[in-house]
Amino acid sequence: MAFPVRERNVELAAPDRCTTVTAREILNELRWREPSRLSDAVLWYRDRTRSEGHRLIRGSEIVALERRYFTTARGRLPYYKIERIEITGAVVFER
Repeated sequence: MAFPVRERNVELAAPDRCTTVTAREILNELRWREPSRLSDAVLWYRDRTRSEGHRLIRGSEIVALERRYFTTARGRLPYYKIERIEITGAVVFER
């Protein structure tokens, strides 16, 4: 059985549009459509062990993007804890 391919236009510079785009979709867009852009990304990751309540993860630290987690050299982290994604100062994802 073949499934039809759905065409989607995901604009990275428009975080306030009506459709909900997940952090995973944004990271995959940066990885596959614009390969050099993932290393330019900065992720604000919720971390209760830090006094600020978050930590910054550079896109260059990401080793793999999995279904529910992304992997860095330190471990596997869930996407739902990503609060914000910035690329060269522009916010492309925010909860």
